[in-house]
Amino acid sequence: MALYEHVFLARQDLSQAQVDQLAATATEIVEANNGKVTKTETWGLKNLAYKIDRNRKAHFVLLNIEGPGSVVAELERQTRINEDVIRYMTIAVDEHETGPSVMMRKNERDSKKRREREERD
Repeated sequence: MALYEHVFLARQDLSQAQVDQLAATATEIVEANNGKVTKTETWGLKNLAYKIDRNRKAHFVLLNIEGPGSVVAELERQTRINEDVIRYMTIAVDEHETGPSVMMRKNERDSKKRREREERD
């Protein structure tokens, strides 16, 4: 089975529950096509470097996928149709990262620095 990382950006005006539903829908699409989602990470609402379809922010979601290429083709087709997703990217990888991704480690590091700063004050 081939390994893929699929990242999509959802519109800023969606609630966290709606973003989670988008991730669940993507998981269902993968599983319906003989694939498997090994990890799902929601990176939260982040600022974009430039406006995309009048959006300055977006919800970022990562899916680690195992499956044939037809899974990716169907997932991208469904993602293209969905109006709540403003950008997506799927890349083939040699192996999935174990543990949290770089973005999640960055969030943990930032929150740790913030706590230390508050304790000093």
